[in-house]
Amino acid sequence: MGEAKPLPLSITVQETEEPTSEEQVTVSTNSSVVPRTNNYKRWMRIVLLTVLVLAGQATATLLGRLYFEKGGKSQWLVTLMQLSGFPILILYYCLSSLKKPIVAGSGTSPPASAVVLALVYVSLGLIVATYCFLYSIGLRYLPLSTYSLISTSQLAFNAFFSFFLNSQKFTPFIVNSLILLTMSSVLLVSNEDSSTHNRVSRGKYVIGFVCTILASAGNGLDLALAQFCFRKVIKTNSLPALMDFVIYQSLVAASAIAVGLLVSGDWKGLKGEMEEYELGKVSYIMVLVWICILWQGFAIGSTALLFEVSSLFANSVTVVALPIIPVLAVIFFSDRMGCVKVVAMLLAIWGFISYVYQHYLDDQKPNKGEHNTSVNNEA
Repeated sequence: MGEAKPLPLSITVQETEEPTSEEQVTVSTNSSVVPRTNNYKRWMRIVLLTVLVLAGQATATLLGRLYFEKGGKSQWLVTLMQLSGFPILILYYCLSSLKKPIVAGSGTSPPASAVVLALVYVSLGLIVATYCFLYSIGLRYLPLSTYSLISTSQLAFNAFFSFFLNSQKFTPFIVNSLILLTMSSVLLVSNEDSSTHNRVSRGKYVIGFVCTILASAGNGLDLALAQFCFRKVIKTNSLPALMDFVIYQSLVAASAIAVGLLVSGDWKGLKGEMEEYELGKVSYIMVLVWICILWQGFAIGSTALLFEVSSLFANSVTVVALPIIPVLAVIFFSDRMGCVKVVAMLLAIWGFISYVYQHYLDDQKPNKGEHNTSVNNEA
């Protein structure tokens, strides 16, 4: 009997079909202002996060080059600084809305066992540690502009590994991207001017080039494996699962690099390196601290964009900074920007745009299907 009381209210509301003009103005105003306000706030967050990602990646890369330029010699230390700031992510994890999903998922699959998850975190963490160390070698021996342009090849490697792991289709746009990024790398390795930068021998230049290529391949493999693991092993796209993945993977990678620093004996020369640093001891410490902070700012921004928008948008913003770095390298480090590098940069940007556009088309397909379904239901 008590459940029948709300019925007159619903009938009364339905019978009131013609509100006054003042009520219409009030309702229309409230319904338009609130969504617009929320939309503005959301886009302000997206813009701020995008700036955080671009500024963090570009500035941290420049500081990494500054470390080597002014007397730093330890690739292990620079790599450790890239990975050791992951505890900052715990704060973001605690303050975020943990129940909001990134994308719609079934949520019905049983969670993976702790042993399987541990194997995933350890395996991918070791891959991250390896390619980050290789990136540090490339950053030491290559001009910054050359290093950043070669790093764009991670898109091509990601497409290649995704073909086998995630059924990535080689569409004309993907093939075009692979060809352009390959041509860009070939132009850079054949550029004789780059090998004489900063008194680096031709042999060290080749080492830096090969290490950067291998690092880009490792980065592309890591992204493809992460997507595969989320789809086949973790089977959920919730924010807690994503943050667990980032934190545990970073913990394994940082631990591996810390062990490498101790075993290699590089830690013994760090005190003398700090004393002989051209900019002074304080600058030496501040460069390393800011490398750590900026890379974690980059990690927080890219993770938040993944949660706020989509993985496509987050990955696109991550790679956008790579063509920006050569311009900054010319300004701050007097890197040579000859015709060969300009052509290589244009090819890399073209390949990047082609790659992103294909993923944009892929991302739109489910939306189209949902739209058609809703239209058919309404009809």
